[in-house]
Amino acid sequence: MSERSSHWQLQTIVSQLRTARDQWRAQNGRVSGEQGGRELPSRAAMAEILEALCGALFPMRLGPVDLREESEDFYVGHTLDVALNALLAQARLELRYAARHSLAADTEVEARTIQIIQDFALALPGLRSLLDTDVLAAYHGDPAARSVDEVLLCYPGILAVIHHRLAHHLYRAGLPLLARISAEIAHSATGIDIHPGAQIGRSFFIDHGTGVVIGETAIIGERVRIYQAVTLGAKRFPADEDGQLQKGHARHPIVEDDVVIYAGATILGRITIGQGSTIGGNVWLTRNVPAGCNLTQANLQHDDGTQK
Repeated sequence: MSERSSHWQLQTIVSQLRTARDQWRAQNGRVSGEQGGRELPSRAAMAEILEALCGALFPMRLGPVDLREESEDFYVGHTLDVALNALLAQARLELRYAARHSLAADTEVEARTIQIIQDFALALPGLRSLLDTDVLAAYHGDPAARSVDEVLLCYPGILAVIHHRLAHHLYRAGLPLLARISAEIAHSATGIDIHPGAQIGRSFFIDHGTGVVIGETAIIGERVRIYQAVTLGAKRFPADEDGQLQKGHARHPIVEDDVVIYAGATILGRITIGQGSTIGGNVWLTRNVPAGCNLTQANLQHDDGTQK
């Protein structure tokens, strides 16, 4: 170590960090060095993959600055080749990690990994068509938007939705960790938190977007528009006999087609917001809403001020 490094007592710190890692591994049934390499996918690698996929999906808007239309197909093909091979490597890490306590052979894991990424690649044209409906919904839903290009280049809600469409496919394909990493990269960039398990229909528009939270089991229909600081969350978290939270239960709202939810609304639990309803700003809602309703803070209150 350099003379400057000696100021930091690095040998002692490195030794103590090794002890801490060994203790954690022992407590969690890991054998130090048993894998001989990286066990889990890389967030940095996924960020590069997602950027490449965004460029391949929208090459003349999200691709390289010097791209020309005559070389568009070459760029898309080359970019997808690199991105899909990188995604294959990350998927392999996740599936091997998930299978570390099972009897699955490496050949089985490898075959499954290749099939998942092949299916993902074949789904990309359909995802592009689906995203086109989201871009148009943002353009038509915001009077400040001057073009679909502005929406695609500038709107954080569109970036979050692009990531979600990709992440949701990975989630359903059996790669929940890669899906969650993808969602959290968008969350960090936009302030919009969409769990990759959420089911979202066509023509979805998040206006402004900061502080939006959409939970894992939420189901959102077509042509839904929501504004900043909207939460589609769980009302309660049931626990088992040992006090551990039970996972996998449907606990988030169902939002039917053509619903608008304004800024700051909090909608909790497995309730249904009926088709064509409008939920006003800052409404706190834990009950079903019939189709065609217009709910505001004012019409949610009785004359004596108590909540309906």
